[in-house]
Amino acid sequence: MLLHKSTWIEIGQFLQRSRTVVIPIGSNEQHGPTGLLGTDWMCPEIIALEAQKNADILVGPTFNIGMAQHHLGFPGTISLRPSTFIAAIGDWVRSLAGHGFDKILFLNGHGGNIATIEAAFSELYAEASFARRPAGFALKLVNWWDLEGVTDLAQRQFPVGHGSHATPSEIAVTQWAYPDSIKSADYSPQIANTGPIREALDFRARFPDGRMGSDPALATVDKGGELVALAAQGLVKTVNAFSNESKP
Repeated sequence: MLLHKSTWIEIGQFLQRSRTVVIPIGSNEQHGPTGLLGTDWMCPEIIALEAQKNADILVGPTFNIGMAQHHLGFPGTISLRPSTFIAAIGDWVRSLAGHGFDKILFLNGHGGNIATIEAAFSELYAEASFARRPAGFALKLVNWWDLEGVTDLAQRQFPVGHGSHATPSEIAVTQWAYPDSIKSADYSPQIANTGPIREALDFRARFPDGRMGSDPALATVDKGGELVALAAQGLVKTVNAFSNESKP
């Protein structure tokens, strides 16, 4: 079930049977010469949409702009400051919690979001703690690649050249969902260099074409389909476990 394709009446009815909602969250940033700019928000959205086809899961609108300041040296990247990102996450959570959702799961597609999302959770919990009141909701951050079995599958599919940015696994997921948008390029070197992440100019100097340790040419539609199917199964299990988590 998709929140944005539902009416307020339908959401009210859903709340009678479940108070859990999944929010795909990611980033709009460069992903090398062949990776789509939306890769990091598209991957969790693709997986969440697939999961809700066979399970009673509510998927909210995708939070598609994240903390990507280090990619701003590449055209098309859009980033929020960490403080803005924290504030926006807070307002999304307060809005949903006010309607009665008490389990809010963020399915993340961008490693650069992790620290800021966790900081946003801490800010929200602190509001309740300092007021000496229950928060009224539980928050959970899940990276799509951490869903059951996904990392192991990716390692089998791409034993060499997976890397950490513009990876063949994430490129494959988008290829499966959007085969008309598959790109090709000549890579030099075939497997990109690795290194630290700092600010945008430093990143562009270290990683001229945007890749980090990866060879996106290894991606295929079939491998993407395998990843999506497994991740969708894992998401259903994760949502069910989170929904059934007892309160003290």
